[in-house]
Amino acid sequence: MKEEIIKLEHIGINVKYSLDYKEVVLFLHFSGGNLNMWEGIIPQFADKYSVIAPDFRGHGKSDKPLTGYHIDDMANDIYILLQRLNVIHCHIVGSSMGAEIGLSLAASHPELVKSLICEGALCNEFGEHGLFNGTEDEIEQNKEVQRAQLAERIERVFKTKDEYIEEEREEFVQEGLWNEYFLAYFENNLQQMKDGNFTYCYLNHVRTEYIHKYWDVKFEQYYEKVQCPVLFLPGEEEWEDEKIRKSLHTFASLLDIYEIERIEKSIHAYVWMQLPIAAGEVAKRFISKHAE
Repeated sequence: MKEEIIKLEHIGINVKYSLDYKEVVLFLHFSGGNLNMWEGIIPQFADKYSVIAPDFRGHGKSDKPLTGYHIDDMANDIYILLQRLNVIHCHIVGSSMGAEIGLSLAASHPELVKSLICEGALCNEFGEHGLFNGTEDEIEQNKEVQRAQLAERIERVFKTKDEYIEEEREEFVQEGLWNEYFLAYFENNLQQMKDGNFTYCYLNHVRTEYIHKYWDVKFEQYYEKVQCPVLFLPGEEEWEDEKIRKSLHTFASLLDIYEIERIEKSIHAYVWMQLPIAAGEVAKRFISKHAE
């Protein structure tokens, strides 16, 4: 596969891809992630499909402008990227924020998306179909609490990448999750600073703007515009949450064709690295139903 930064009119997007005459599968990573999270998944598709995996703006090796972190902005980046790569149709596999961006892309360009896998975009943050519902004042108070928490985040500095990776490895080993795919992800989660030290690729200004704008997104407004089949992949904890399960079924009711599948012991966002064979098989099975 080829990896390069493709300069669009307004931004440079890092992307790994392999294109031929096969149908295209587009892999969209989670918030704070990078394209390397798909290393256990993409090889399962390489023989039968063309594959594209970008780093979103503000992530990985892509440019990190000060603004433009609404899911619609990032979806438009990917739309322009696909045009540059001469992609006419694609299937989308989206994880968390990647599912949200894939949903935006499917809603705004229904002619482009043949199928959509949403391992995310299962509920809103606030309101009737949200994790938190209440009066306008109660919602604003909740937002204020979250704003304060966002402002407290520190962009840590590491002398070496190994220092960072070892810290993450210890935590994931304790949880029984560590494997080569988490390693590939964390190895690409830092950027070097001018002084030679390292800090996160996912900078505070990116995270903050994305979350602030995410609060007011109403996914039902997107799902009602989607024309392609959708597979919902709730994680184990999400499925056990009554609010999320209820909103998922509401969103699904807006679609003509959908499926809901659960992967045992799956962890939201991490499932693609945690259980790559199981997750890959589920994704392949769904896409094959809707491939030419």
